[in-house]
Amino acid sequence: MMIRTIAVSAILGALLGGSALAQEKPALVFTAIPDQDETRLVERFTRVADYLRGKLSVPVRYLPVKSYPAAVAAFVNNQVQLAWFGGFTGVQARRQVPDSEAIAQGAEDLAFKSFFIANVRTGLKPSSGFPKDIAGKSFTFGSRASTSGRLMPEYFIRQQFGGRSPSKAGKIEPSQVSVIWESPTFPDYQWTVRGDVEKTYGTGFKQRLQDALLAVNDPAILNQFARTKFVPAKNSDYRPIEEVGQATNLLD
Repeated sequence: MMIRTIAVSAILGALLGGSALAQEKPALVFTAIPDQDETRLVERFTRVADYLRGKLSVPVRYLPVKSYPAAVAAFVNNQVQLAWFGGFTGVQARRQVPDSEAIAQGAEDLAFKSFFIANVRTGLKPSSGFPKDIAGKSFTFGSRASTSGRLMPEYFIRQQFGGRSPSKAGKIEPSQVSVIWESPTFPDYQWTVRGDVEKTYGTGFKQRLQDALLAVNDPAILNQFARTKFVPAKNSDYRPIEEVGQATNLLD
């Protein structure tokens, strides 16, 4: 009888275990635009994955990508369900994935700025208005999909001088440049989630995810983002970015 009881228990345990495995949710996969050294990004987002795993009780995994467009493509193709985007890449992604939403941003992302810097040998000085003396000088941008490094600077340059803005790749020696102008503020980075995420993780998951992001208070995470906290975000916050993207012909 003892042997039979043990055997039945073992079978039941195997069946229940198999059932639990079958019901386990697939991993929530997220990515981020590669705006820093890959090693630092992996360290930052591994911490985020560990944190979200504990809060959401589902497997969570970070997927690194090599470029801004690759981050958008991963989101559009459903390789990832969540992404840490810049303002412009977030707009690009949400336009292609129905019902996707911006759900959280850094407190500092409400009022981001672009800085125009110049080689000290140009003699250009800081000014409160747009530095019109840059006319006729060569310059370079950041990534084409960068909000602060390309989209907004090109917009302000076009406002002053019109036409398309040529650029070339280059490296900057910090000691040889100075800030000559700070742009008006604009919204930038945010967490964006796919609109179909609750089909996989259940009703209310999007709210649970937003709540988890807003509740981040670990300095080890926030310091790596250079943010003091995360605050709520919504798609309409980034309408100014969409309008600038259309005005500069950078929004496909």
